[in-house]
Amino acid sequence: MVTSSLKSTLTRWLRKVFERKTRSRSEEIKSFRENLEEDGAFDTRDLGTRPVRLEKIVGSVGRYHDFDSTFRLKDHLPHERLESVKKRMREGKPLSPVELYQFKDEYYVLDGHHRVSAAKEFGYEEIEARIVQVIPSDHTLENMLYRERADFSEKAKIPELIELTEVGRYVRLERQILKHRSFLEKEKGSPLSFQDAASDWYKTIYLPLVAVIKKGRLIESFPNRTVADLYAYISWHQWEKGSTPKYGIGIDQSIPKDMEAFRKKMSEKKEPGYPDMKREITAFVLMNVAAKREHRIIDKLYDLDEVREIHSVHGEFDIIAKIVLTRDLLASDAETIGQFVHNQVRQLPGVVSTQTLIPGHSKIKKESTREQ
Repeated sequence: MVTSSLKSTLTRWLRKVFERKTRSRSEEIKSFRENLEEDGAFDTRDLGTRPVRLEKIVGSVGRYHDFDSTFRLKDHLPHERLESVKKRMREGKPLSPVELYQFKDEYYVLDGHHRVSAAKEFGYEEIEARIVQVIPSDHTLENMLYRERADFSEKAKIPELIELTEVGRYVRLERQILKHRSFLEKEKGSPLSFQDAASDWYKTIYLPLVAVIKKGRLIESFPNRTVADLYAYISWHQWEKGSTPKYGIGIDQSIPKDMEAFRKKMSEKKEPGYPDMKREITAFVLMNVAAKREHRIIDKLYDLDEVREIHSVHGEFDIIAKIVLTRDLLASDAETIGQFVHNQVRQLPGVVSTQTLIPGHSKIKKESTREQ
């Protein structure tokens, strides 16, 4: 939490802003007051001094009307101070950190507007800043999630913001880090801080599993989720829940059931060699078809890449087709096969009914080649 003097500074600045007349915002940076008012009550936390990406600095606590939307000082205002700051930057002279309020994932300038403006104009990517984080205290789901994210980020201090979209998931990541810390302490024989354990967890466990998820392009099947969401879901099922997930045992071949075993496995691989989060499944589709439609249906099915063999047969069924499909490891065999049969087979004119067989155990002979 911040000191009473910082809180009084915040209150003082807000009072000044409240007294200003409403003006058009189309040509101005964001107003801290307007965003803060939407969430009502708040808590604050001093995050100390650290670099902040300039693209994340989007507004001002009290001078939002003095700068345009690109953080350039408006023409009718004095430019002497700005030019002095730009001169010091060109000469490489040190400048004190700016003071920012962080509200959710955006930053607002309390002190240092000219330094921010000059840094943006010169194309800097980051600026050193002292940060006071403003945390909404209303118990909406969005605010609860934000508070959990802020608490985790402050505690772990890892370089990337891990964005989860469900409340209660960050505590699972903390449990993983604590478990990993115990493992490292036993391995090294010495105590380890939570932040050091978090750093190692991030590099040797989180990032490798995220790479596997990205390689499998799983995020394309979950448009409203983040990669971190998929990490949390998969890691919880594999390393905490301890039950066989509905997507079958295929995932165990890529991701061991033990977190440290996964870490060891990934440490022995280079990234291009990370396991693919996809697998092939084979099925046989048996069909009854209408009279005189058999050959036309065979031709249509033969054109599908997934159909590897197709035969006209005598007996209870008219046609049998061997299909090979690819699914990601979060889908089920039944779901993948069902979608293919429904969309590609049953929609063909003349197909009366289908039955699908999924092999349980298979042995396939390879054709021998004779020397000529």
